[in-house]
Amino acid sequence: MAANPAHEQTPSEVRAACEKFREDFERLRAEVGKVIVGHNEVVEGVLSALFAGGNVLLEGVPGLGKTLLVRTLAQTLDLPFNRVQFTPDLMPADVIGTNIVTEHPDTGRRQFEFQRGPIFAQIVLADEINRATPKTQSALLEAMQEHAVTVGGVTYRLDEPFLVLATQNPIEQEGTYPLPEAQLDRFLFKIVVGYSQLDDLITILDRTTGQQTPQPTKIMDGPRILEAQRLVRGVVVAPHVKEYAARLVLATHPEGKHAAGGATGPTNRYVRCGASPRAAQALLLGAKVRAVTDGRYHAAYADVQHVAHMALRHRLILNFEAEADRVSADAIVDEILKLTPTEQAGVPLAAGRV
Repeated sequence: MAANPAHEQTPSEVRAACEKFREDFERLRAEVGKVIVGHNEVVEGVLSALFAGGNVLLEGVPGLGKTLLVRTLAQTLDLPFNRVQFTPDLMPADVIGTNIVTEHPDTGRRQFEFQRGPIFAQIVLADEINRATPKTQSALLEAMQEHAVTVGGVTYRLDEPFLVLATQNPIEQEGTYPLPEAQLDRFLFKIVVGYSQLDDLITILDRTTGQQTPQPTKIMDGPRILEAQRLVRGVVVAPHVKEYAARLVLATHPEGKHAAGGATGPTNRYVRCGASPRAAQALLLGAKVRAVTDGRYHAAYADVQHVAHMALRHRLILNFEAEADRVSADAIVDEILKLTPTEQAGVPLAAGRV
């Protein structure tokens, strides 16, 4: 007997699923907001990466609440959580685990047994990741990309959903090591955490210097997150929007025919190495999440533009001239967005709401 065909959702079921997603998204945002004051764009970016199924790199000077944000998010999710404090003497085995010799209590026979490291969680905080050596940083590569760990020729799968949230200090600070380009590329988004505004800082003082500290409650579990990720994957992306995202990535490639501004533009002048295909994936996945949170089941140009800085800034390797002229990766992304036209200007963002 032939297998029954997969159930296709009706428009009403899609609308109900999208509405449920938006409710969960706002509830998570509200719970995180009980502890994290301000930084609305940072919180939105982290939640978007969660539902897009990607990892996040949070950069900012010490004391801005990066670690607190990750711990708070972990408290709102019913998932195993581990924190790894990266230091110069941290070894790869301290992160992924190692084989140890054990002795059977009855027979006395010795054997190797794998002792799991802190990477075997579903929410992993890699705190101050750029204070560890590149050798230790590279221990995360397989886990971040394949959601697996290989030790002694044996591959161990990590439970889904799996998310690495890393914090790093600006590389100009003492005792930091620049992350390898291969590892940076495995972060879906890089989010820059800035200083708080006056009103937000006063609220932080009220919450942290009083007798009571707000505590978030758990909102979502693993199956619900996986369901939301599948919903996001199903968001429609029209061919012209997909092409626009691809052209944005190609606009970061120096010496390429799509380089922003041509031969004398910012890409050829300041960029040594452009973004990889993972950048295009990040643009589309981020755009899909934003579309659903905005009440649509299709991604638009504006959605791609909204996540462009988070998806591209850490994937642009700038040259010496950019450093000499004090040109940042964000400034290059600004120029690329200005110089890369959309094919259908004026398409209503709100069209096609679900």
